[in-house]
Amino acid sequence: MAKVPSAVVAAGGIVGGYGVARWTRKRQLGGVVLVAAGAVAARQWRERAGGKAAGALTAAYVAAFAGSHPLAKKVGAWPAVFGVAGAVALASWAVADRNG
Repeated sequence: MAKVPSAVVAAGGIVGGYGVARWTRKRQLGGVVLVAAGAVAARQWRERAGGKAAGALTAAYVAAFAGSHPLAKKVGAWPAVFGVAGAVALASWAVADRNG
């Protein structure tokens, strides 16, 4: 079975979490998706790049989620979500996926 890159898991968690929250109108369900994907990504980051890198990438994941809210007021919800998801995916790829 092919491994899904952590960059895809992390970006998918942000986009999927927002999508689920928006389409179901239940923010808690979106939060479940966000947290579940973040946990999977954090485990992958730890396995591939070590604890310090995993901590930094997890902090970036949480910061991206938090930062998408004020960014959405300036550029719109979906552009903000895709922007922060792309930033997290790029950081994840550079730190944990590039050499794997």
